[in-house]
Amino acid sequence: MLTKTKQSWLVVGIVLLALVLDQWSKIYIKTHFELGEAREVFSWFWIVFVENNGMAFGIEWFSKLLLTLFRIVAVGVIGWYIHTLIHKQTVRTGYLATVAMVIAGALGNIIDCVCYGKIWGYADWFHGKVVDMLYFPLIRNAAGEVLFFRPVFNIADSFITVAVLLIIIFYRKDLDASLAGVGKRK
Repeated sequence: MLTKTKQSWLVVGIVLLALVLDQWSKIYIKTHFELGEAREVFSWFWIVFVENNGMAFGIEWFSKLLLTLFRIVAVGVIGWYIHTLIHKQTVRTGYLATVAMVIAGALGNIIDCVCYGKIWGYADWFHGKVVDMLYFPLIRNAAGEVLFFRPVFNIADSFITVAVLLIIIFYRKDLDASLAGVGKRK
């Protein structure tokens, strides 16, 4: 098991790497593509510039400001959770890395929501849209219509999705143990 300091640097490194990759890709897309523009890389992979005003898959359940504030609070809670995991030294490093991937992905999308509207001149602070660009039309019918996988997403979403899958497959016991002991003092 890594020391607390090394675990902290691991988390910081994962978060910074994810944010750099995510924000670089979003800024590149916003400065080199027109909204709605699509470019085929392979038949099964396209770059498509869309902006998402809601949550995953464009779902809009409540106001943009409330959604952005909720995301910020959620990242604060996950940050506290990571701090607790490092302090207690009770989980495997791989689990800690996956939780860092979740917070990194969430932060990437929060940056869009908080800043992009104002920076790009289309909305006030906290009302920006999330930039999405990765599209994998994997299965098509005979008419060429995409049957699977229709959502367009970004690198931040990928970090979150991969982390959740890794937790489900490899770190379920770590999740259960950490949640059972998160409120307990050592």
